Amino acid sequence: MPRYLVQRTFPDGLGFPVGEPGRNAAAGVSANNIVDGVSWVHSYVTVDDKTTYCIYDGPDPDAIRKVAERNGLPVDDVIEVTVLDPYGYGA
Repeated sequence: MPRYLVQRTFPDGLGFPVGEPGRNAAAGVSANNIVDGVSWVHSYVTVDDKTTYCIYDGPDPDAIRKVAERNGLPVDDVIEVTVLDPYGYGA
């Protein structure tokens, strides 16, 4: 399955809830995603809380955008990526 990097901008900050509300929000996103065969792997959030870089697995960029809209999340860019890490090179 292809992997994608999704960049999002939150002008007022992401403000993702912590604790139980955060777990429920993440579970809701995951439940919405699975309908279109999309899986949220993880996200990186900038220290100012205004930009996220999210890693997703999914069938195509349109599916990534569709679930983002369903989840009420902005999408600046969807880029197909591959993994490059030092472990595959004997480092």
